[in-house]
Amino acid sequence: MATRETFSPFDAAEYLKTDEEMAQYLDAIIEESNGDPRMIAVALGDIARAKGMTQIAKATGLARENLYKALSADGNPEFSTVMKVITALGIKLRAAPAAPEKPRRASRKKAAGQAAVA
Repeated sequence: MATRETFSPFDAAEYLKTDEEMAQYLDAIIEESNGDPRMIAVALGDIARAKGMTQIAKATGLARENLYKALSADGNPEFSTVMKVITALGIKLRAAPAAPEKPRRASRKKAAGQAAVA
């Protein structure tokens, strides 16, 4: 008789142990989801649960139940809520160019003027 295997749903919060792992996880979600706000909200929810939702609720001044709802797949948090959560999580957002900048070529007039001076 074969034994039946049981599986529990995957929960990213169980694997996020350090601040570095949490920041890398959020960074990966932002990159891989192409900035999908729902995916980012869910990732913030995962990180908040890993840190302790009660602690995050106290730090943000928001009700724990509201945070669970806002940071779920069905949630749609306001940007101010997202920023409060990010601050409470101790995560810093940074901006970077979306694509490497192409070197600028000198204009033809400027290049011709430099050649004449040389």
